[in-house]
Amino acid sequence: MSLWLALAVVGQLINAIVALFDKYIVTSETVVFRPFVYAFYVSVLSSGAILIYFFSWLPIPIEGLSMPSFANVSPLDLIVFSFSILAGYTFFSALMSFFDALRLSDASDVVPVTGGLTAFFTLLFSYMFLATPLPREFMGGFLLLMVGTILISQFRFSWQVMLSATHASLMFGLHYVVFKSFVELTNFDNAFLWTRLGIVFVALSMLLIPEYWHKITARTSRAKGRDGLLVVGNKVLAGFGSIIILKAIEFGDVALVQALGGLQYLFLLIISVIFGSKLNRDFGENLTTQDMIHKAIAIPLIAFGFFLLFI
Repeated sequence: MSLWLALAVVGQLINAIVALFDKYIVTSETVVFRPFVYAFYVSVLSSGAILIYFFSWLPIPIEGLSMPSFANVSPLDLIVFSFSILAGYTFFSALMSFFDALRLSDASDVVPVTGGLTAFFTLLFSYMFLATPLPREFMGGFLLLMVGTILISQFRFSWQVMLSATHASLMFGLHYVVFKSFVELTNFDNAFLWTRLGIVFVALSMLLIPEYWHKITARTSRAKGRDGLLVVGNKVLAGFGSIIILKAIEFGDVALVQALGGLQYLFLLIISVIFGSKLNRDFGENLTTQDMIHKAIAIPLIAFGFFLLFI
């Protein structure tokens, strides 16, 4: 298995776990954060990823991997600023829509649809802006993987959920292509640091709007210490998943890496089978026999699509 593929698979497993906790945070009656406020804090906490640069001296026992270093970071100029703000806006906007869809539907429905559509938009944007050539075998596998992930949703979405999921997918796809372009223009260490700062900048700018300021301060004042620990803990886990996915993008093709977002469903299904009723009670997942059978029908499509992509 190639390095980028291994990184992508591990990253998607982490993302599946993060998605379940995202669902819990935005829907639980015991946690006061809601989609916009949660997206704000998730974005602000993105700055924590910069801490990894202080450990650039630490060796990684995997060939081809190394810790990010400040030595590879360029000064801020107009091009860097533009990439950073665009990456920050697309990421923050995607998070708001994704969390809104999670609030209204099952994670095991929203994640596959968002993953499939993100793969589609990433392919479209990478073809448009990166001139990415795709082999003939790729199209068949890509389409099967995308269709399989969309079928998992059972088409149970309301228009609001579908619009939120579609908008999130479009913004995620654009974000990853912007990041890939930034990497190709400079390097991974430079692109990762400035795009994280761009995300934080866009989130903090929301405080300048009175309506958003009120939402953030009102929810924050009602939050308990446990809420904060849950958000921070999930963000740390998401941070690991994010940097692993971005490293996979650096070494591989951005559209292929995003197409593997469908693997999140497989991991969600395995987790659902293992934890069963606890997920239904605490995370609001519909895990009836009919749900499980219906969702399981899509697995051969995803598996065969994966086979065609990487045979």
